[in-house]
Formats: sequence, structure tokens, C-alpha cells
Amino acid sequence: MHIVDPTCTTVVNETQLLLAELPLNGARVLELGCGKADKTRTLAQSGRVREIVALEVDAIQHAHNLRVADLPNVHFRHGGAEAIPAADASVDVVLMFKSLHHVPLGLMDQALSEIARVLRPGGLAWISEPVFAGELNELMCLFYNEQTVREAAFAAVCRAVDSGLLALERQLFFSTRSHFDDFAQFDARMIQVTHTEHRLSPELYERVRQRFATHLTPAGATFYPPQRVDLLRKPA
Repeated sequence: MHIVDPTCTTVVNETQLLLAELPLNGARVLELGCGKADKTRTLAQSGRVREIVALEVDAIQHAHNLRVADLPNVHFRHGGAEAIPAADASVDVVLMFKSLHHVPLGLMDQALSEIARVLRPGGLAWISEPVFAGELNELMCLFYNEQTVREAAFAAVCRAVDSGLLALERQLFFSTRSHFDDFAQFDARMIQVTHTEHRLSPELYERVRQRFATHLTPAGATFYPPQRVDLLRKPA
């Protein structure tokens, strides 16, 4: 297994990629760390899945999600991946979009054990993680460096595979497109988030703003952050 593929230049929409790669027709799907449920919505409206249980540990975001009233096949639940409120062997596909590294370090192995527990035999887990590289990552590192937790998340996946808990189906490497119209939008989406409290001094905030400005064009700022998916299967 590899944590990064520096030769990869493919740019894709991850939701469209998983729609093409995963056997979703009639599937019961569990999404761990659904955030604002943007990907949840696209998947639910694809007409392919039977139902989605969308878990979110951030109580503020979960409260917002509970107000979603137009996705009858989606059930929002509050909780983390280390204690999934689902029965054994009850789901066909688990989705984890850039959230394993947000699980507390001491609970990452437990989260993967929970994923294996709730998957039916032969079920798949799409574990998507950002690669610690690229211009957006360099900008974020000015105030929030995730290198340690991202490496720990990958190590936890490797342990789950090496132990036989889950089998590696394949790895996918690609970049996604991340666009911001201006710094205010970057601030709202990347700094003023509810799942993590970023405390920037006025001096650091100005440093971030100035670094962002070096990427700004009349059309805004576009980044292509590299990603990795570890596609895992529960042994039959």
C-alpha cells in the first residue's frame, strides 16, 4: 500500500468516481462524517441506493442536517465512527470522505473495527483521505497542519489490512478541484468551520490572507488537492 502517488495527474469529481466504481444499486449505505451532506444528497438522488444512514459527530452540523426534509431515503444520526449505531453485518457499503484522520488517534483502530463489524461479508468500505501535498495543503498548514493525523489514519488502514480485518481491493489516486471566489469564501469554508476551532491571531490571519492572494486571479482561486482512496472489502 502507498500513502501517495506523486505521478498521478488525474482530476476527477470524487462523487462521480464512486458512482462509477461502487456496486450501489439497491445498496444500504453508511456514510461516516457526512458533514454538510453534499455528497449524501448526490448519492441519495442518484436513484441507485436503497437507503443511506449519514453519521456526523459535529453536533452543530448534525442539527443542521436534521432540518433536511427532502431526502426520504436518508437517515441522519449523531455519532462517531468509533461507535457506529448500526447492527452487525447490516450495510453493503461504508463511505468515509476525508474523515478518518479526524477520529481521535487512539480510536482509529476501533473505527476500522466498527466498519468491519457493520459491513456484510463481501461489503466495501470507501476510505477517502487527503494526501499531504499540494498548494492548498501548504496554505492550510499555515494554521492547521494535519500531517501527523493523516499519516496515523493511513497506518490504521494498513494495520486493518495486515491483520486480515479488511482486505485491500485497490487504491485510487487522483486530484479534485477546489475553487474559492475570494478570501471571504475561503475563510467561511476552511477557517470558520464548526468541526474544528481554528484560533488565528490577527497577524497569522493576515499571513494566510496574503498567501491566499498569491493564488487569486480575476476568476478566483482554484486548487487541485491530491486524494487517495483505500477501497477495502470485508472478507466473506
